[in-house]
Amino acid sequence: MPPTGPNTRLHVAIIGGGITGLSLAAGLKARGVRFTVYEQSPSFREVGAGVGLSPNAERALGRLSAGALAAFNAVAMPNGEDYFQWVDGHGSDKVVYRLWIGEGLFRGCLRSDFVEELGRLVGTDCVSFGKDARSIAEEDDGSVTITFGDGSTARADVVIGCDGIHSRTRQLLLGEANPASHPGYTNRSCFRALIPMAAARAAIGDHRTSTRFMYNGPGAHIITYPVGHGASLNVLAVASDPHPWPDAARHTKPATAADAAAAFADWHPTARAIVGLLPDRLDRWAVFDSFAGPAPSYVRGAVGLAGDAAHAAGPHLGSGAGFGIEDALVLAALLEAVDEVGRRGGRGDVGVLCRDALEVYNSVRYERTQWLVGATREACSLFHWEDPECGSDPDKFGREITWRFHKIWHYDVDAMVREALDQLAKRRGEMPN
Repeated sequence: MPPTGPNTRLHVAIIGGGITGLSLAAGLKARGVRFTVYEQSPSFREVGAGVGLSPNAERALGRLSAGALAAFNAVAMPNGEDYFQWVDGHGSDKVVYRLWIGEGLFRGCLRSDFVEELGRLVGTDCVSFGKDARSIAEEDDGSVTITFGDGSTARADVVIGCDGIHSRTRQLLLGEANPASHPGYTNRSCFRALIPMAAARAAIGDHRTSTRFMYNGPGAHIITYPVGHGASLNVLAVASDPHPWPDAARHTKPATAADAAAAFADWHPTARAIVGLLPDRLDRWAVFDSFAGPAPSYVRGAVGLAGDAAHAAGPHLGSGAGFGIEDALVLAALLEAVDEVGRRGGRGDVGVLCRDALEVYNSVRYERTQWLVGATREACSLFHWEDPECGSDPDKFGREITWRFHKIWHYDVDAMVREALDQLAKRRGEMPN
């Protein structure tokens, strides 16, 4: 059990060893802040699907630590062209809109490869596997005690739940019976697979497999981009679904290639060829998010939420992981500032300092992250030609999708950190000596 008290340094408990949790761990490690990652699995693991990091996410990762950015660079696959390109997947198969991303940016990788590299960077000496949090209690001295499923406990000064869309930390923070503790179905579901690149090229050619493309159409869309150092094409085919999802606790159900093909039956042959690459047996993944039940705050006392645990969004703007990395950057900067008080021997009231830091984190991150949840839903409607103003008009689509992506990509992460530290300094200035 890590020591806590007036004469010791800050200790941070991170619940969850995914991209957000490990990014935060990497940032704290680079700043010399003590932490422990508690991961319920026996090892770091992620679904072997593709993930892209948008330009803002790469900037935030680099500010977290040079090692974190190097971890991504080690597994990232450059795009063949520095544009995001949208195709009329239903009718003409022509590119109808191109959006400049930036030179060498918005690269993709295998989620599992990135987590493995981050885990290697963080190391195992500050990680405890097989730990599923069952309860969190704040103590009279301001510290927090976590009780795990195996009966063991751990104590920390601050707890950050990075445990994903089914966050147990969120349930403990908001109450298990609270609808906001559980994600809701977006009436979109998807089929996804990693296709061997040779097969993908044979089906749709070199150009369409070398870079990021999206195929728009009525009630559905497909996104493709290369991953695994060019060994695979990541395919995500999303379809609107008017029906309720049968099991809110389980976001997948068995499906077949025929199920996927049915959603694109009258589309252009190129789109049908992409869907035809999917394996005969696969899962249909429900897209859930936190739109219908947003958390009123990401923090309570010395416990906070980050990443999907705080603001789960669909995959349609490619920014869920990136916003978790932005969260991690703010938290790392704020918690370093709290720890600095201890380094100078003026630790003061740890409980007040940690709570102030989390309140500032919530203030800086809440509006932008909640915007993303809604904007992601809006983007999917644009891709599916369901927006009443845009329909299938490429010019209107271009205007609508551009400002949303630019709001994500052009975000000043350095200004975000400065604002957070300024707010914390003002709060600390109001504290009695």
